[in-house]
Amino acid sequence: MALVLHRPQSSASAADRPLVHQIGPQVGPRSNLDRASIGLTGRVITTERRVLIVAVLASFVAFLDGSIITVALPAISRELGGGLVLAQWVVDGYLLSLGALILVAGSLSDTFGRVRVLRIGLVWFGIASLACAVAPWGSALVLARVIQGMAAALLVPSSLALITSTFSGAAQGRMIGAWTGWTGIAGIMGPVFGGILVDTASWRLIFGLNVIPIAVTLVLLGRLDEPARARPAAPIDAWGAGLAALGLGGPVFALIEQGRLGWASPIVFVPLVVGLLSFAGFLWWEARAPHPMMPLSLFTIRNFGVGNIATVGVYAALGLGFFVFTLYLQQVGGLSATAAGFAGIPATIMLLLFATLFGTLAGRYGPRMFMAVGPVVAGVGFLLLIGAVPPIDLWLRVVPAIVVIGLGLAITVAPLTSAVLGSVRPEQAGIGSAVNNAVARVAGLVAVALAGTIIGGALDVDGFQRVMVVVAGLMFAGGIASWLGIRTPASVAAPEHPE
Repeated sequence: MALVLHRPQSSASAADRPLVHQIGPQVGPRSNLDRASIGLTGRVITTERRVLIVAVLASFVAFLDGSIITVALPAISRELGGGLVLAQWVVDGYLLSLGALILVAGSLSDTFGRVRVLRIGLVWFGIASLACAVAPWGSALVLARVIQGMAAALLVPSSLALITSTFSGAAQGRMIGAWTGWTGIAGIMGPVFGGILVDTASWRLIFGLNVIPIAVTLVLLGRLDEPARARPAAPIDAWGAGLAALGLGGPVFALIEQGRLGWASPIVFVPLVVGLLSFAGFLWWEARAPHPMMPLSLFTIRNFGVGNIATVGVYAALGLGFFVFTLYLQQVGGLSATAAGFAGIPATIMLLLFATLFGTLAGRYGPRMFMAVGPVVAGVGFLLLIGAVPPIDLWLRVVPAIVVIGLGLAITVAPLTSAVLGSVRPEQAGIGSAVNNAVARVAGLVAVALAGTIIGGALDVDGFQRVMVVVAGLMFAGGIASWLGIRTPASVAAPEHPE
């Protein structure tokens, strides 16, 4: 890749590490090689900074669009109709295509290059965003959201793979922490901007404004060289992609529609059975396919496998928790869309302040302790929200709980990402990132589809409290899995000795 740092060839041991970790304070007079390295360092730092900005912006629009929609759902339902079912489909249509195709996108990123795949994803994301902004009816909006999810699948793994391919060791932990912090901010700041736009203008603007960060990212991408392809293009796993789409789509359709039609309806029962059989077929095929889009062998790597188990608990909790929380504040608590959006700001602040710190600490001491403690802290925060009953006192019942949730997320997300991606080889960074992101999106997808079942009909105080208990349980499960299964990497456990 053109973005990989060049390494001096004069030392065999030095060639095993990126140049950015070789340059530091020197003892004694500086040689000509030292001065050349310093000059090169200035250029490399600029390139690295640009890589980080591109990675953050490309992921930012995908995460922002996944979260900003929640605060606009009541307004969308008032204008287009559809009630809770349309709200679930507007969210899950995006997550469904994202989760089903992100694995293929990860393989494309590894094969054809991060920059090229990012550029295509950004263009299509912008087109789909404009289609959402002008959607005349609910089904058209859901279709545009599905296309958005397909484009987002190209963005997330490629952007994170840029970071993991450029940085290593503690520096990688810091950069993943920065990436996680800003993309996490997108996920929680989305409702703030969405609420303001819904109350002051129209929910349609939340999609139309996507073109601004997309245009900026495309300009920055133009200044990055397309990395040379490291290997011939592998055939696309069409069977795997098709089986994954059916395996996810069928059960999600059944979970959403069963509240309206009932489990006995063939319209619900048949997609459920077909989906479950397709998912089983997907696993069977991936174990035998010559070019699988989800190499099952990755899950034999301990930290990768356990990290993805923890991902299921954490991101299922986040998807379900914030989906219901935002609806509840408006539909039951009577808050405006803006107020409901601002309720998440404390968590945003916690992520902004502490995500990079905990990413750095995880790179230094290992991710296990942080991945175990963080979800428990976030789970306690969701339990605190049980006390938010009408008339809702935001400062007493909501803000403290959201602060605790934000702290738990700051402790968790960067070490979790670092543990999963740090366990795979650099050339597998794209597919590793894609698998982990697919697991996260699918966990949120299924959790949102289950919202109606957990709520039990119309959203009320009792239904909201049941959801918060379930969400806390999912968080606790993620923390327990991490404590029992995650191991500290040897490179962290063994102190480094200077050469």
